[in-house]
Amino acid sequence: MHEFSDAGLETKFCRFIAEASVGADGLIEGYASLFGAPDQSGDVVERGAYARSLGDGRRIKMLWQHDPREPIGAWNEVREDEKGLYVRGHLLSSVARAREAAALIEAGAIDGLSIGYRTVRATKNDKGQRLLSELELWEVSLVTFPMLSQARLSPARPEAAKAEMLRDLATVFDEARRKMAVRTAR
Repeated sequence: MHEFSDAGLETKFCRFIAEASVGADGLIEGYASLFGAPDQSGDVVERGAYARSLGDGRRIKMLWQHDPREPIGAWNEVREDEKGLYVRGHLLSSVARAREAAALIEAGAIDGLSIGYRTVRATKNDKGQRLLSELELWEVSLVTFPMLSQARLSPARPEAAKAEMLRDLATVFDEARRKMAVRTAR
């Protein structure tokens, strides 16, 4: 369902199934939007659509189900990459709704991300899809039903997996350091 709020913000909802969890200190992350992927209403966000909005210094809000009365955390990182709009932040344990959201995520009852935005520039293609080329991003919400099925939280990696990844990375650096030392000695 594609909705318009009284303030003119657009939001998107749709059901999907995924596995997600909350990391240490309420850390959550995932993709709130993917470039080139049509959502359930046929809208396609183009690469660079968020650039101007992200560059204006505005803090993107973390809301519960697009409700401006229900902020539940803070996004520490909101950026475009080659894949889409990546977000990383933390739920605030001092906020009751955030604790509920964490419990729902852990139980697998919620795992969706959804954007709240205003369309600045868009065109239609020959398939009737709306191509969103510039968006004014206001918020990214945790939702039950995101419009873009791939817009989901990433499963939080258990601490053991993170530790193993760091050990592997240290091994790679040690090996590179060893190879550089051999080259320098020649």
